[in-house]
Amino acid sequence: MMPKGKLIIIGGAVDKGSFTENVFAEHVDDNLNFFEKGILRRIIDESKHRKESRIEIVPTASKIPALVGSEYAKALGHLGAENVGVINIETREKANDIEVLDRIKNADVIFFTGGDQLRLTSIFGGTAIHDLLLEKYLQEDFLYVGTSAGAACASKNMIYQGSSREALLKGEIKITSGLGFMDNVIIDTHFVQRGRIGRLFQAVVGNPKTLGIGLGEDTGLLIKNGDSMEALGSGLVIIVDGRQIIDTNITDVELGEPISIKNLVVHVMSQADVYCLATNDLTIKNKPNLV
Repeated sequence: MMPKGKLIIIGGAVDKGSFTENVFAEHVDDNLNFFEKGILRRIIDESKHRKESRIEIVPTASKIPALVGSEYAKALGHLGAENVGVINIETREKANDIEVLDRIKNADVIFFTGGDQLRLTSIFGGTAIHDLLLEKYLQEDFLYVGTSAGAACASKNMIYQGSSREALLKGEIKITSGLGFMDNVIIDTHFVQRGRIGRLFQAVVGNPKTLGIGLGEDTGLLIKNGDSMEALGSGLVIIVDGRQIIDTNITDVELGEPISIKNLVVHVMSQADVYCLATNDLTIKNKPNLV
């Protein structure tokens, strides 16, 4: 079933949120930090009612949810969003609360912030909110936005542990179930800055049908129809395609030993490039007109 909703997933920045200045209003351009105005603006523009859309920010993944939620609300307000709220859902009980569900039902955009993706899935997985989000994504003109942890949990399978240093040692990457907006992909964030390409390689070689998506900071993907992925922002998106793998030693080596892979395909996307999941084809957009 082709979803009617859209996703914007973003590579994220530090756990404390996207803004660093103490006085937001006086340093708003600095406060936008990794979240370029272009990405935030695109969230507003892609939403059902644009500046009048109801946007609910969910900072559950963060260790400092009140601060993170208010900063994102200020940033969106600075760009003209007129109807922004923050819902801090700290328990599974609250994820089934009738009043919270009503707010989710009335939202045009749900924005999951960064932090710990395992906290997101352990609190929301199998709750009434989780079911409602999936229903809205499939059946409504709805926009799910996730940055960092909020992006990593958007797929059916989710990396929740594994350091970059240990990434190509068998068994060091831990994968569990995500929230399930996308199937047959796995998403990693802070990708270029934290050198995480190796752990995405391991995730893909373990199941080559799964497409690896590595999101750099200040970078995102707009996903429409569950298929078309457009790169947003100033950084890079790395696509790891394991379907052409010829050989690997992953089943032969012991736990903790290095993994070898032959013929792994990697694509690099930058702003405005489009990748089609149905055809596994990348279209590079920003090329000079030589005619």
